Amino acid sequence: MDTQQFDIPRYLAALPLFQEMTPSELQRLATGCRLRRYGRGDCIFRVGMPCEEFHVTVTGQIKLFAISPAGQEKVIELAGPGVSFAEALMFTDKPYIINAQALADALILSVGKAAVVREIEDDPRFAMHMLAGIARRLHGLVHDVQAYSLHSGMQRVIGYLLHSLPEDNAVSNTASASTGSAMGCTDAVALNVSLPVSKATIASRLSITPEYFSRVLHELEVAGLIRIDKREIHIPNPARLASHTLQ
Repeated sequence: MDTQQFDIPRYLAALPLFQEMTPSELQRLATGCRLRRYGRGDCIFRVGMPCEEFHVTVTGQIKLFAISPAGQEKVIELAGPGVSFAEALMFTDKPYIINAQALADALILSVGKAAVVREIEDDPRFAMHMLAGIARRLHGLVHDVQAYSLHSGMQRVIGYLLHSLPEDNAVSNTASASTGSAMGCTDAVALNVSLPVSKATIASRLSITPEYFSRVLHELEVAGLIRIDKREIHIPNPARLASHTLQ
């Protein structure tokens, strides 16, 4: 992708935070944006660095993670294309409290705080969009805490695999079904899932060990619920997989 030809206002317009902004507002906001390339393993930011912008993954995969005093890494979130991060922290006037690293070659759009504050002052509706985005992220974090506390490792893995189901799929609710809710659908279209990052990274995201993650995948394959080909996972019947932990 040629960054010189990248249309920042047009890209911003496609993001939920900015969809209702006018072309002139988008043009103005774009003046406070920076587009940067990162190679695999590059640091986007680390704990303690000043936070004066938030970021959107245009291409690639970004790992948001924390390091324990003992040196253990905990993946908090994987931010793929179209996912924004560090919005809430930007308003606290405090430094970053987590780290961000590129897991693959990535293109990141960074939106400066000054430009965002200017738009909020000019149009309170923009502030509501920002709050809605932050609320969605908070809801996701609460959901994660519930999953780690109430769901087994098997349920977490199944929920992760089924997370890629399209909204209009006949079993679009299988992700929630895999974590304990009822499932009334018996037929389903086969699903192919491509693991975007290493199994170790996904395991950390799910708060399980890499060994346990691999063991669960093996058990699901032996049960005929999935077929594994390196990072490609074929799910013949998502509904059957979703109901596996309910049996």
